[in-house]
Amino acid sequence: MTSPPPLEKLPTAESEVVGIVRDLIRIDTSNDGTGVGPGEAYAAEYVHASLTEVGYQPEIISTTSAHRAAVALRIPGQDSLRPALLVHGHLDVVPAVTSDWSVPPFGAEVIDDMVWGRGAVDMKDMDGMILSVVRQWGRLGYQPPRDIVLLFTPDEEAGGRHGAHWLVDNRPDLFEGVTEAIGEVGGFSLTIRDDLRLYLIQTAEKGIAWLKLTARGKAGHGSMINDDNAVVELARAVTRIGDREPSIQLTPTTQRFLHELSEALGVEVDPANLGAALGQVGTLATLLGASMMNTANPSMLNAGYKVNVIPETATAHVDGRFLPGGRDALVHEIKQLAGDRVDVEILIEDIALEAPYEGDLVNAMSASLCAEDAFARPVPYMMSGGTDAKAFSRLGITGYGFAPLQLPPDLDFAGLFHGVDERVPVSSLKFGVRVLERFFRLV
Repeated sequence: MTSPPPLEKLPTAESEVVGIVRDLIRIDTSNDGTGVGPGEAYAAEYVHASLTEVGYQPEIISTTSAHRAAVALRIPGQDSLRPALLVHGHLDVVPAVTSDWSVPPFGAEVIDDMVWGRGAVDMKDMDGMILSVVRQWGRLGYQPPRDIVLLFTPDEEAGGRHGAHWLVDNRPDLFEGVTEAIGEVGGFSLTIRDDLRLYLIQTAEKGIAWLKLTARGKAGHGSMINDDNAVVELARAVTRIGDREPSIQLTPTTQRFLHELSEALGVEVDPANLGAALGQVGTLATLLGASMMNTANPSMLNAGYKVNVIPETATAHVDGRFLPGGRDALVHEIKQLAGDRVDVEILIEDIALEAPYEGDLVNAMSASLCAEDAFARPVPYMMSGGTDAKAFSRLGITGYGFAPLQLPPDLDFAGLFHGVDERVPVSSLKFGVRVLERFFRLV
């Protein structure tokens, strides 16, 4: 039996993270909602092998098909009587249209000190950071202060019915003793000036209501007059929904964020004129603005099968997102705007969440960020989208978004989510690893 290499020769988490993220991006885990691709299962096998290699015994779990797979691992802590912490990441990504990108979306190229590819920020960056930290623990035989439950899931991008929600329903044993969780889209920086960066910790997220609109009319020949055209009726409904002007509503999380922003900017933020304040946060304005209102964006249209045939039905899909307590109001508003001649069906819905910005876990996030960045000021914010935290909340688990990244001031971070040319700076990944290493030792 050969001796282990000297400690200084062991790979560090910081040195591994870029390679792991690139490996994950190269596995095409596109999720279009049909579940036909094998990519999620391949990614799960990669994660399983990565953890097994350093001495762990993770479990691969097929959920609703052989193509849907999760990976779970409980790492015993020094004090297993304490409540456990869930650390979760999803392995699927939204599809990418190759012709729209300036680089191959699954090539994982490193250009301008950034890793490019679908999933670079949503969320294979965090998956890679988690794996690199935990692999180092395995090599060193390190035990965290309390039990850490790792969970890598499929199907987050399509609502989690084949992933996190299935696991909650069918494998509640995985979550025994878990009270808190961290996941994606939080802990990233917003530069206010050279000596001040806000780090946005996600303490809330909007609810989801994906809606299908169906207009019905009279089928007929395209050359004739038709005053009962389903396509026209649907177009009118979609236009009304697209033109709606939602009202501003401030939750406790958003109120706290605006207070912190006011102090950082040195000006009082007027809730009646939020546009001026959001103008100070650059490209994040669209993300943060959406956290102050119920939104509804038409995203898909479908009608007809031949140019000279007026179809009997036409359909559209609307991505609705609501604030805590705002579900019924949003659905009612969309039905009113759609009109009596258009049916509105809820295809997928899930709850909104809001957690307190206080307690030992939040303190550990703040301390770990400030230890790595002397100019850090952690603040809470509400995410405009949704995460697997919704599923885990059904078990009473309080979730936060904490995937720490120190970002260049000019990077359009919000625009990279589900966007073209998605990318993450190499330095941000290494920063995130350092922060997570500290965080896990504090919790």
